[in-house]
Amino acid sequence: MGGGICTTDVRKAHKVAHTMRAGNVWINTYSLLDPASPFGGYKQSGIGRENGSVSIDMYTEIKSVWINLD
Repeated sequence: MGGGICTTDVRKAHKVAHTMRAGNVWINTYSLLDPASPFGGYKQSGIGRENGSVSIDMYTEIKSVWINLD
């Protein structure tokens, strides 16, 4: 899900964008995408994040391994 905001007040637009539960929010434009920018929805929308370095998180699990070599 995405949302669009049209306004001349950029400060207000950022406040509204912050409260929106949408994976993408466009201000004074719509549907621009960049392969380096994560794309995806919130809650039940989509299958997670695609594109960008964030998408790697879907395929990895973080693990710390500690070894005493003394």
